Amino acid sequence: MLINPNTSRSTTAMMTAIARRTLGSVRGVTVRQGPPMLVDEEALRAAVPEVVAAGRRALAAGNCTGLLVGAFGDPGVAELRAFAGVPVVGLAEAACTEAAAGGVRFGVATTTPYLADAIGHRIAALGLADRYTGIRLTRGDAGLLAREPELLREELAEAVRACVVRDGARAVVIGGGPLAEAADALRERFDVPVVAPVPAACRRIARVLARRDPAGSGREGPGQPMWKLSP
Repeated sequence: MLINPNTSRSTTAMMTAIARRTLGSVRGVTVRQGPPMLVDEEALRAAVPEVVAAGRRALAAGNCTGLLVGAFGDPGVAELRAFAGVPVVGLAEAACTEAAAGGVRFGVATTTPYLADAIGHRIAALGLADRYTGIRLTRGDAGLLAREPELLREELAEAVRACVVRDGARAVVIGGGPLAEAADALRERFDVPVVAPVPAACRRIARVLARRDPAGSGREGPGQPMWKLSP
């Protein structure tokens, strides 16, 4: 189940379609209330109870083997892991961990300046601060860019280029669930990896699910739930 922490159903449909290319069977769900786009830390915090409620509904409905939280700030991921009993993966966690694999220095390109500090804090919490080259932002209003796909792609391309040329990043993460389609389109335009967050989260959850033991207990190692382990 892919949970969209904002109320844009078109964003839910877009992220779900991208997720299905990697995982196959994915259902998308949109939170019941909140903003159509998470553009600041207040909105990110407000999304947490909505994400948790959506996760509870998904688990209660059954036939849910994992939860993917489709926002780059990973709202509700820690809270869901406290009770879910299935793998729970967030976009920032998955994309940044993948970009930094092997000690690679990575940057983040995104559209939301008021989330820059939250992104930095999340990366530090993941233990990746020493590999983080910083954030580069697009020009213009994030909401306007979301309505202009071609302009969004070009602005993100400039931000990726700045991460590489100015900051020395050897991989760049596109920071945002609603940016998933643009991220997908940019991967072939650069010599360094451009990590699209939704596919990265899908790859992570697929690896975690693949490590389940034959009995289906969902545990790996002595007493450790495998969905709380890094891949």
